[in-house]
Amino acid sequence: MSRVGRLPIAIPAGVTVTVTPDNVVTVKGPKGELTKAMVKDINIAIEDNQVVVTRPSDVKEHRALHGLTRAL
Repeated sequence: MSRVGRLPIAIPAGVTVTVTPDNVVTVKGPKGELTKAMVKDINIAIEDNQVVVTRPSDVKEHRALHGLTRAL
């Protein structure tokens, strides 16, 4: 598993994160709002006030997208 991709992203207080079924991530906070459409092959979920990025398989393309998606 990707060393970057396996780390969850903590959601700070005052910030809300939503993920739509088609992998559009919206982050709203006191300084504004950011919306980004992510690759549909990578799974993005919100668990225990953290954003968790996972990949469906160990295919080379999924491995590359896993760390990239988490970093974005």
